Amino acid sequence: MKEDFDIYGDVTIFDTTYRTNKYNLICAPIVGVNSHWKNVMFGCAFIADEKIETFEWVLSTFKKSVGGSEPASIFTDQDLAMSVAIQKVFPHSRHRLCIWHLIKNAVSRFGALKRDTTFKDAFNKCLTGCVTEEEFEHCWTIMITTYKLENNRWFKRLYSLKEKWCTALSKDFFSAGILSSQRSESANNVVGFKANKNTSLTDFFKIFKQTVTRWRNNEFDADFKCSNSKPTSNLPFYGMIKHAAEVYTQTIFRYFETEFEFSIGCVTNLQYQTQGYFFYEVKLENNEASKQKVTFNMADSSIACSCKNFEEVGWLCYHCIQMLQQHSITKIPDRYIIMRWTKYAKAHVWRRRDEESANERIPIKYIPWRQIMVRKGYNLILKCQQHLETKNLIESEFKKLDILADEIRNGLEKEEQDAASQEAESMQQKNTTPTTETEEQIPTVMDPERENTKGRSKRIKGHFEKGKQGNKKKTKAMTAKGDTREFGTITPIQNPKLF
Repeated sequence: MKEDFDIYGDVTIFDTTYRTNKYNLICAPIVGVNSHWKNVMFGCAFIADEKIETFEWVLSTFKKSVGGSEPASIFTDQDLAMSVAIQKVFPHSRHRLCIWHLIKNAVSRFGALKRDTTFKDAFNKCLTGCVTEEEFEHCWTIMITTYKLENNRWFKRLYSLKEKWCTALSKDFFSAGILSSQRSESANNVVGFKANKNTSLTDFFKIFKQTVTRWRNNEFDADFKCSNSKPTSNLPFYGMIKHAAEVYTQTIFRYFETEFEFSIGCVTNLQYQTQGYFFYEVKLENNEASKQKVTFNMADSSIACSCKNFEEVGWLCYHCIQMLQQHSITKIPDRYIIMRWTKYAKAHVWRRRDEESANERIPIKYIPWRQIMVRKGYNLILKCQQHLETKNLIESEFKKLDILADEIRNGLEKEEQDAASQEAESMQQKNTTPTTETEEQIPTVMDPERENTKGRSKRIKGHFEKGKQGNKKKTKAMTAKGDTREFGTITPIQNPKLF
């Protein structure tokens, strides 16, 4: 879990929605999302209450266990005590509120506006539909004015917390595209599926451990699939699509493919340029709401979009993809490839484990040497496949290593053959038959003498010792009729009734 947090701990979900009924303890899992967009468990706590001191202890203990790291974004529900604890323990993290909880609580505050679909649409647009801060302020003001909510306390308090729930105000912090703490709630649902009010704490821990094991097996299966197969696409594998299929996991490749498809229908308009900087206005055809401002620097191929999709999610938006293609850039620049979304997100973990195994004096028991070398070779190939010079270097060095390995192996085999032939000649001279090691080690074990022990009853005669088969007595089960017959004693012929 510590290794997973080092890789995927930039986004963390902390929730306390599940209670173990028998002890009234609160289960508080700390969950993240891995490179395949699947749940990954960072830790779990059992707490007796939801006070500020309790949350401070949980978060500080977790922070200490992971080496003092802080996530970029942490999602929770609308709990004031949890919010205060996060500010003290994770001062550099962006605290985000769960939108699912927010909508659920908002419905109870709407009153007569519950049946107004236009109000719901306006409220949802303020939550997740705005791109810039100016757009959010405009939509919020119109909603408050139209539905006369200026004096509503709940909406005033909600507006004071806008930095924690409005997506337009949180694009500068990486959130992996997560909008709520449903990752943690799904963990609670999975764990609580088998638990009931009579489940003990030890049994609950077993269920929790089984859940984590199942998640890890799903991750291993996804890693194997990415390493041994290529994703399919309706688009030809050229340019950025081909590069994305090589570096991203198959799940993230689908998201990038969607952005790439939208980029095909984009319309660009060059506003002005100066000293190698190009300022564009990009939008989808006949869609003014998708209009964004894109800046491109010709010197280092850097690009920035006003939608800030890369800063928030971790892959380029269709606005940026369109502009890169327009400037004949057919590969995703390295600065816009986040390691956590790639196939080799755990490459340094494998490398460290290989080094630790090599330093151990005991033989490697669970990680074969062949598997270690396959991982090293695969990571090296991924690094060198983008450039022709590195590819040629790998191929030439591989040929040299192949020739050198053959020479060494042939020399060792020749020495072994010479030693064997010399041993055979010496044995012939002595005219003796060599005794193998197996014959010397295996003794002859005889059956011990049998004795009649005290309390031993007379031996029961076997089936064929009682006489002919026709003279034997029939058991009660064999003579029974109907459904009272013992299952399996007599094969049912007609109308059999199963369990």
